[in-house]
Amino acid sequence: MGALFRSQQMVLCQLFLQNESAYSSVSNLGELGLVQFRDTNASVSAFQRKFINQVRRCDEMERKLTFVEKEIIKDEIPMEDVQDNPLAPQPKELTDLEATFEKLESELKEVNTNSDALKKTFFELSELKSVLLQAHSFFADQETQHQVDTLDHTNLVPNEVSSSAPSQHGSRKCSFVTGTILRERILGFEMMLWRVCRGKVFLKQADIDQTLEDPITGQKLNKVVFILFFQGEQLKGRVKKICDGFHATLYPCPETYEERENMLSGVKTRIEDISQVLNQTNDHRHRLLVNAAKSIKMWLIKVRKVKAIYHTMNLFNQDVTKECLIAECWTSFTNLPAVQQALREASEQSGSSVPSIVNCMETKEQPPTYNLVNKFTSGFQNIVDAYGVATYREVNPSPYTIITFPFLFAVMFGDAGHGLIMFLAALWMVLKEKQLLASKSTNEIWNTMFGGRYIILLMGLFSIYTGMMYNDTFSKSMNIFGSGWDIPQDFSLEGRTYALNPNVSFYDGKPYPFGVDPIWQSASNKILFLNSYKMKVSIIFGVAQMLFGVLLSLWNHVYFRRYLNIFCEFIPQVLFLLSIFGYLVVMIFMKWVLYDSTQSSCAPSLLISLINMFLMNYPGEPCYLENMYDGQNIVQTFLVALAFVCIPWMLIIKPVVKHMNRHRYEVTPAEGHEEEEGFGELFIHQAIHTIEYCLGSISHTASYLRLWALSLAHAQLSEVLWNMVMKMSLGIPSYAGCIAVFAIFAAWAVLTIGILLIMEGLSAFLHALRLHWVEFQSKFYDGQGYAFVPFSFTAIVDGSLDE
Repeated sequence: MGALFRSQQMVLCQLFLQNESAYSSVSNLGELGLVQFRDTNASVSAFQRKFINQVRRCDEMERKLTFVEKEIIKDEIPMEDVQDNPLAPQPKELTDLEATFEKLESELKEVNTNSDALKKTFFELSELKSVLLQAHSFFADQETQHQVDTLDHTNLVPNEVSSSAPSQHGSRKCSFVTGTILRERILGFEMMLWRVCRGKVFLKQADIDQTLEDPITGQKLNKVVFILFFQGEQLKGRVKKICDGFHATLYPCPETYEERENMLSGVKTRIEDISQVLNQTNDHRHRLLVNAAKSIKMWLIKVRKVKAIYHTMNLFNQDVTKECLIAECWTSFTNLPAVQQALREASEQSGSSVPSIVNCMETKEQPPTYNLVNKFTSGFQNIVDAYGVATYREVNPSPYTIITFPFLFAVMFGDAGHGLIMFLAALWMVLKEKQLLASKSTNEIWNTMFGGRYIILLMGLFSIYTGMMYNDTFSKSMNIFGSGWDIPQDFSLEGRTYALNPNVSFYDGKPYPFGVDPIWQSASNKILFLNSYKMKVSIIFGVAQMLFGVLLSLWNHVYFRRYLNIFCEFIPQVLFLLSIFGYLVVMIFMKWVLYDSTQSSCAPSLLISLINMFLMNYPGEPCYLENMYDGQNIVQTFLVALAFVCIPWMLIIKPVVKHMNRHRYEVTPAEGHEEEEGFGELFIHQAIHTIEYCLGSISHTASYLRLWALSLAHAQLSEVLWNMVMKMSLGIPSYAGCIAVFAIFAAWAVLTIGILLIMEGLSAFLHALRLHWVEFQSKFYDGQGYAFVPFSFTAIVDGSLDE
């Protein structure tokens, strides 16, 4: 049980590993995940370490496998999951793996190169085929003519000139070019031709019916076939530059029908041949990737394990004989036998005649903090560690947070209906956790919620409880046990609500057995009643949790043998807290017990009483300022005096005693001890802590009033949502209301989940987080440690290795 409430006791070990067994030793330790290695070569550059070449080889193999994996994903081929965790391959197996990966990559690259070339040729031939087919229609009405007789001296007239044969007008010859262009560029292309060539170019176009696939990007393209008629070499140069600028592709096109038909026949034949070769190439590529998909994940795990092993071995130092490697690592005392057993097994596996040696070293360095967690406690431990990793061996707040965090959340959330929805959602994640873990989602928001499924489960469960205590379910109360108010039949209701007065005669004196009486739901003074109730409860919970935090500091002082802190910090802190706010809690309970409904008008105001307590002013009138018990003035004066005495007690005694002890047992610098801080620094340090605690006790107590504020806000928002949305359908008469209730209920449900569960739940979560980080943990938790990060292959298998 001690490991649950405090971090593991750690030990710094020195490992002497023989060269032939070092690889197997690191591999076995990586499978265990029980040691955190230290870098003993911090002064050596990463490029000068012994196993840098092996790390580079692993990088190259991982690059090849990553390339193959991307190709598999690109072709949407399913990859087989690794059922069993494969062991790291031995160094002699790396050569075979490297050859396998090299062959696979070279074959795949060769196939990709051939496929890309074939796709590019097929794409070009398909465009040429479309150009030749459209050229027949372009020149169909001009095949019987031998010359163009519709050209004037300066311009080509649109929709009249379309000649495929060379024509003469004077000494100039009519030329043409054909090609393809993207459909979205044709308008700008036509306008640019008209402006640059001053209308002396005639353009005809036609859409390509089929969608072509870009051989490089794989994108579907919609293209247009065009033909341009012009005269002269000057215009020809301009036309080609414009075509290049708009990324148009030009293709050769014969002038006569027979030549075009022969060329088209040859293009079709080549397309058929290329299609067959391309299909065979794709089949071969698919077979390669299918075979690789069976082992790709296992290969990646093996290569990453080998890479991690050599990367870790680069942290080791080599002895002067170069016969063994010297490593330093942190591990816990409880795991030390398992580490030694792993090293013995590694020596046997490698056939080493000299066993590995584990030497436990003494050090003044602060060890890492290692808290044992499981899938249930890990979420709560993450909440604590987000504030700061615990100082080595100090009290771990996580076990207490398991109860206090969801409870304080529920005090603010406080709705049984909303809590039930939250509980069921978390329960589904818990019951389906194996399937959900296997899906390995990359959605960060989902992964965060799934990681905190047990936190959400308890938050929902506690919210059901507090909702029943508040008698609040979707802003409605439940009359399970019968109301304690006996309302006469002739009692007049004003607007369906009325003010409840505890003094009236129709209260039968029997309190509601569990939680708040449901009659308060219909009372006009419900908010006043719940305000008083929830505010006092918030103060009680806050003082109780802060006092518990101070008591946990005693556990730290005793464990670390800081007995001076017990007398100079713990005792005055407890007295200060109890003399002011502990007494306030006692007054709350006394007011609940001593004053019944007949004395409510003279019940004391606790806030005014607390102010008068510090002012030592005790008026007797009016009646709500009278003393609650005999001798109250003396008790309160004593408590105020005690609180003021605790301040110099915390402030002065500790630095004076420490300063006197240093002079009594002073050690000269010649003995190797550094000079410690003087009395002034000790006093300033203690003054900061004293002021922080005294002022913090006041502000932290007020901070717990957020429990009251958020609870009322959540209840009122839920009630507003019911009255303004859901209640509309209930007021619609006849069958129309039956139909409207479905649509309105859907809107109400969406708003309930989106606003009240998600947004309000997140708000209550953050406030509960603050209460634990600041108000609770500041009383005993330093959080100045660093986490134990063991060398483990589990992170590699999960794909989260961080080197």
